[in-house]
Amino acid sequence: MKYVLMFIENEEYAAALAAMDQAEAQAAYAKVGQWFADHADLIIHHAHLAPAETASTLRLGAGDPVVTDGPFVEGKEVVSGFVEIDVPDLDEALRVARSWPACPIVEIRPVA
Repeated sequence: MKYVLMFIENEEYAAALAAMDQAEAQAAYAKVGQWFADHADLIIHHAHLAPAETASTLRLGAGDPVVTDGPFVEGKEVVSGFVEIDVPDLDEALRVARSWPACPIVEIRPVA
């Protein structure tokens, strides 16, 4: 079964990452790289997203669609990247997500 794991940063995580010196940042990125290597056989696709402030949002509804710059809400949490994995079931998707070494929130959704 296919699942998407969405990696969600919050303000605290972003601030901690920004405060790291070069060695700390390299170590943090190395952990992420190792996670990808450890799960390469499960990963179908992955991407890191540009910062939320680069987003454009299209709101559909009554009348003309409205396009705005930036994320859809002034949220304190933003999706920073995702992977699509192919695993037998939700339990395995949860096991993989629990080992994510970076962003403090991982949303898991089955692919419809």
